[in-house]
Amino acid sequence: MPQSTFLFRQFFDPETSSYTYLIADEQTGDAVLIDPVLEQVDRDLQSLDELGLKLRYCLETHLHADHITGAGKLRQQTGAQVIVPQNTTVTKADRSLVGGEILEVGSVIIETISTPGHTASHIAYLVNKTHLLTGDALFIRGCGRTDFQGGDAGTLYDVVTQRLFTLPDDTKVYPAHDYKGRTVSTIGEEKRLNPRFSDRSRSQFITIMNNLKLSYPQKMNAVVPANEYCGDFIPQESLDSATSSATDEEQKQIELTVMTNTEIYNDYFAMYI
Repeated sequence: MPQSTFLFRQFFDPETSSYTYLIADEQTGDAVLIDPVLEQVDRDLQSLDELGLKLRYCLETHLHADHITGAGKLRQQTGAQVIVPQNTTVTKADRSLVGGEILEVGSVIIETISTPGHTASHIAYLVNKTHLLTGDALFIRGCGRTDFQGGDAGTLYDVVTQRLFTLPDDTKVYPAHDYKGRTVSTIGEEKRLNPRFSDRSRSQFITIMNNLKLSYPQKMNAVVPANEYCGDFIPQESLDSATSSATDEEQKQIELTVMTNTEIYNDYFAMYI
């Protein structure tokens, strides 16, 4: 396929340090958004309009706990299909995917790679064999936490080392988050430089992940139920519980936990979601 027909854009949400990816075949105008954020839907729609693209699919790497997906609103506005990793708790998706499936967007080929561990249901997307969208399974010099939503540290270690690190070294790595302003890495870089995996045994990795002691995402109680409905419906009781602020003592404990982890793990283990 001529490379010039493959359009790739990376968008950022500053509140949650989340990346959304726009992928399209410029020749056909078919497009897909991966991990859209509700508050950024207008930006995404404007980009589609400016570039003359038709949104076919909204893809999720996993059920997010830190932001509400924009997929439901985008579906309402464009008629796009919402596609998620196979997960029995998600009820409003048009389709679900498992590892090993192929999605064609015009002439752009998106391969799914099952990457559970951060959450029980998680998929990375390999686009045209060159661009790997890793979600929260693999970050630039880090990885997603494994202490809720069915996460499992041993499982994450296995899928990263056996399914992602076996891809060619020049495969570009595009994560769902970065908290330090970094935008892209490669598989080769992460194999050599990622402090959670480089020269770490499986048991060492599990020990690291089981001792992070991070506080839960601030809006998790509202976000997770909303994302189970693909952002189409936000249960009122979740909003009510999310708006109740932490006590001063709880806030101090959160700050102490973050500070302790920063000291122990040299800050690159501190704040990953």
